Amino acid sequence: MINEKGSQKLVQVHRKESLSQTVITACGIAAALLPFLMAAFLLVKGSGTFWDFGHSITEFLFSAQWKPSDTMEGGGQVGAAMFISGSLVTCFLSLVFALPVSLAAAIYMSEMASPAVQRLIRPVVEMFTGIPSVIYGWVGLTVLVPFLRKIFPMPFGFSVLAASLVLAVMIFPVITTMAADAMLAVPKSWRDASYGLGATRWETIRNVILPAAQRGIFTGVVLGLARALGEALAVAMVIGQMKRFPTSLFMPASTMTTVIANDMGGAMEGGEYSAALWTLGLLLFVISFILIFIIHTFGKDPLKLKEED
Repeated sequence: MINEKGSQKLVQVHRKESLSQTVITACGIAAALLPFLMAAFLLVKGSGTFWDFGHSITEFLFSAQWKPSDTMEGGGQVGAAMFISGSLVTCFLSLVFALPVSLAAAIYMSEMASPAVQRLIRPVVEMFTGIPSVIYGWVGLTVLVPFLRKIFPMPFGFSVLAASLVLAVMIFPVITTMAADAMLAVPKSWRDASYGLGATRWETIRNVILPAAQRGIFTGVVLGLARALGEALAVAMVIGQMKRFPTSLFMPASTMTTVIANDMGGAMEGGEYSAALWTLGLLLFVISFILIFIIHTFGKDPLKLKEED
């Protein structure tokens, strides 16, 4: 009787384990398939600009004429070059603002601050990643825009510069956290060896820590750039949303995300305008995929590669 009960319990345990393994496997496969399903959906919706309405990829990427027809017949113009350039300019400018500050903060957190100070600063920096984007946009709208209007000769205050500064604050914690973690992962023995050879603290940071941590720093930069590229609400609140090329940092402009967020709700489903906005979404997805590909392909640790060789 005891053996029978034991065998029954063993069978039940195996069944529960098999069921759990099946559920976990199904969840893993679903998570892996989700990006591909999203890509397929965006491809179907975004390709309508070219297949259904007869526009060319060259027109969409390089033309400055944006006048899509909000009808099923089409016949408008879908040149999105001004939005693409607006996104690229604001993102790279935000990176220029955020990267030096992020690297300086990461070096201080990992190499100079005491453990007590690190325990105080790291949660504060990480807290910024959890702040909703509408808060960043609201602070930018009520504080940054009036401030820029006072100190710079700009008629509006809403500008590419304002959007870039807001994005810089938003990507600062991402780059800082990734860079600090990468620097802390460098073995202590490498620092001791550098100091033993007579190097100063800055020489050790410059010649040992930063080269060894460059993979993590590069990953943080690309992730920050990806977040800046996909941000819509905060940028829309401070950039001015004027459909024009970003020829000046002190003038309003538009980005791909702000156009999608503003116009998608009012575009007729199945019309040319809606198809053009879906194509912008497809382009954003492709750019994000390229950034992830860059991380996995070019963000390799050169020191590790040398060890493998």
